[in-house]
Amino acid sequence: MQATRLTLICHAITPLQKRGRFPDDEAVAMDWQGAALSLAHCYKANRRLLCAPEARTRQTAGLYGDDAIVDFALRDGDFGEWKGQDIGQIDRGGLSTWLTDSTSAPHGGESVDQVCGRVGRWMKSLESQPGHVVAITHPLVIRAAMLYVMQFPVSMFYLIDVEPLSVTELRFNRVWRLRLETHVAKSTPRNESNP
Repeated sequence: MQATRLTLICHAITPLQKRGRFPDDEAVAMDWQGAALSLAHCYKANRRLLCAPEARTRQTAGLYGDDAIVDFALRDGDFGEWKGQDIGQIDRGGLSTWLTDSTSAPHGGESVDQVCGRVGRWMKSLESQPGHVVAITHPLVIRAAMLYVMQFPVSMFYLIDVEPLSVTELRFNRVWRLRLETHVAKSTPRNESNP
């Protein structure tokens, strides 16, 4: 049985993230067109490149290739009335409930449980699809994937930080595993005349 390799990449930073706001369907805060294909060398050509439907994920996918396929299972959580809102301006009670009760959706969108369920179903579907999938998606989706693989309780959801352009490597070969990879920098010989 051939293994499934899943590389989850968080989209590049957006202007709303920089200002501490909930996401909306905004663009990334970089010259993504000028940087197109700049990271295409990172993965072999026989990978499948997927991305969420939002502009920020489609633009980030363009750094890795021009053949990304939109997969709606990778979409960000629906933040309902909180889309684009300053986190500091959100009702404290509603925000606290959302951060402590995974079944709640005080914003009128998706609950954390719903996001985790959607991502879990998508991960299960990959188990019968061997090969390498590179998926450009969102912090919430990557957190949900980590819970699925590590079998963590949903209470661990907000204890996982996902940085822009971070990479999470997962493998499935009868069981899902988190794979931590080593990237050793090439060292140059030290010049004795320049200590």
